[in-house]
Amino acid sequence: MTQISTPPQEYNVIWEKLPPDFVLPDDPVENINQPFLAAALTEALDNYGFITDSLLIASNFGLCAKVNGKTVVKAPDWLYVPCVFPVAAGVIRRSYTPHTEGDVPAVVMEFLSETDAGEYSVRPTYPYGKMWFYERILQIPTYVIFDTDSGMLEVRQLISGRYEIQQPDAQGRYLIAAMALSLGVWYGKRLERTNHWLRWWDQEGSLLLWGSEQLAQEREKIEQERQRAEAAEQEVASLRERLRQGGLSDAEGV
Repeated sequence: MTQISTPPQEYNVIWEKLPPDFVLPDDPVENINQPFLAAALTEALDNYGFITDSLLIASNFGLCAKVNGKTVVKAPDWLYVPCVFPVAAGVIRRSYTPHTEGDVPAVVMEFLSETDAGEYSVRPTYPYGKMWFYERILQIPTYVIFDTDSGMLEVRQLISGRYEIQQPDAQGRYLIAAMALSLGVWYGKRLERTNHWLRWWDQEGSLLLWGSEQLAQEREKIEQERQRAEAAEQEVASLRERLRQGGLSDAEGV
């Protein structure tokens, strides 16, 4: 169990949507694997039919709050919000402020970079550490930290206002209750990149497939059907030949 213990501190939090002219940080991606990891997570959910207009899934996307008069923006590598308020037609969402624009995110993920990016930071003062901000200010129920190089996966759950590290099930997976899915690590190749990947499993234990895997599965099905059809044709041809030969034998015996 991991808890953050610091002296008590009062926070005045205002859930205020950022003004249109607010300049968001435009930091470069800290690890080339991060965009691939985020895209893989989202693609599997889309193929599964999980994504709808009423929820928000994004990567490297700003979560905002005004704390003690100062605007704080953190951009997790991947996030899931169960329900968001619709935006006007043609409006592109640039950031997200919980409560003002919809639910508190149910899940945020950070992918470890080669440098210390502060995924574990519990700094309790402005601009606040990531873990502190997610736990104490936003109070996000599930916080995931993943290292693609080693395959290390940590899932923290908000319990009584504090994050506690969860233990995986017998298959090494973690149930993400808000999504009714399990999260785990899979090692293999995607887009010519052999890495540890985060994958989803449904309640029956079936892996949620990527598009390339679905295509390969369909091709295999088609090939199996072709082979079965060829085998059936060969069987019919063989039967006809036996009947023909049997007919000739009867004629010769007359």
